[in-house]
Amino acid sequence: MIEAYVLLTLEIDKVEKVLKEIRKKVPEVKEAKGITGPYDAIVRIEAPTLKELIREIVSNIYKIDGVIDTTTAIVIESAEE
Repeated sequence: MIEAYVLLTLEIDKVEKVLKEIRKKVPEVKEAKGITGPYDAIVRIEAPTLKELIREIVSNIYKIDGVIDTTTAIVIESAEE
């Protein structure tokens, strides 16, 4: 299983709308939260393969109205393992 964090830059006042849409359209998303700092939201997503992960981000998340840009950080190591 491939896990990644997707940092989102969103249009002003669209954080709640975008997060609801992501939760509804992308079942691979495990968490979706609004945050402070240089990004507006963060999403934790899991997929069986890297190809599937990229497809979910590009085909589903990036095309949601209000999403301006995404930055993806793929998990390469976890203390839980």
